[in-house]
Amino acid sequence: MYVELKNINKTFNGFQASRDVSFGIEQGQLVGLLGPSGSGKTTILRMIAGLEYPDSGDIIINGVRVNDIPASKRGIGFVFQSYALFRYMTVYDNIAFGLEVQRSRKADIRARVAELIKLIGLEGMEKRYPHQLSGGQRQRVAFARALAPNPQLLLLDEPFAAIDAKVRRELRAWLRETINKVGITSIFVTHDQDEAIEVADEIIITNAGQVEQKGSPVEIYKHPATPFSAQFIGQSRTVENYAALNGFEHVAGFDRAIVRPEFIDVEKRGKRLMFESAAETGVVESIFFRGNLSELTINLGGTRIIANRALEAEEVAVGEEVSVLIYRLYLYNDSAVRLAENVLIRDVNTVFI
Repeated sequence: MYVELKNINKTFNGFQASRDVSFGIEQGQLVGLLGPSGSGKTTILRMIAGLEYPDSGDIIINGVRVNDIPASKRGIGFVFQSYALFRYMTVYDNIAFGLEVQRSRKADIRARVAELIKLIGLEGMEKRYPHQLSGGQRQRVAFARALAPNPQLLLLDEPFAAIDAKVRRELRAWLRETINKVGITSIFVTHDQDEAIEVADEIIITNAGQVEQKGSPVEIYKHPATPFSAQFIGQSRTVENYAALNGFEHVAGFDRAIVRPEFIDVEKRGKRLMFESAAETGVVESIFFRGNLSELTINLGGTRIIANRALEAEEVAVGEEVSVLIYRLYLYNDSAVRLAENVLIRDVNTVFI
């Protein structure tokens, strides 16, 4: 492993921000630290950077224990949420700053800055000041400044949080493409699961100072390992009395369930369904237009679920009865998660020879 955290603990004024945190990151990976506010993800990032120090445990980068090495000596590039560019320096001077601190040769500085300006696509803007740039352009400059001294590790703290939604989507793709091109091991903090799923090679989910799960975006999404992961990832909705749903039976020890919109099919009443025996009737309580789809809140005999419906599908109205088919659920308790398939669909698909 290129980056390793072993049994890291950190407490601030009696609050334990990191609790026995351990994980490893392979060289060249782009890893997302994902979790809600207060989950400990930024504390982990700052300890790796050397801006905070763990109370116990080891931080190892490229085989070297760095706990006692100051931030300036760790060979780490850091991109802050607020850009942190020097307002009275040009684009060129901001990028060159770290190289000048290292007292690199002027010719080398010019060559490196030119290389990075081309990499971030801001040729011709070398003499502009931060206030003359858009938010996305400022973040690109911050990225180039962090890369300039050739760090062994790049850390990004909520790098897209201060940017509007459209530019943020564009920068996600740009960041992933650029980091793949540069080949630098990178860790970024985010509370946006869409961002983590789209950008990261691997995701580390944090909660209450602990690591809940680590894996690829697909693995995390399809196979949540803990109740928190199951509830946090995706557009999850908790169902208390899941045995009341058509096609699901109570499983001992699992009193609650999670249903996601992609587990649900909604059709107008009277339209023939492939698995009619597994469907049930619900009432549409609300409809929200989400741009590329409609989000429906549906009441199934007192149980409310969220379902998505394609814009091309026949319209339904608030108060209308609809046919609802739930394919699967995640059942969970305080410590475990398991997948449950609709038994009526399973029985229909059974082939006897």
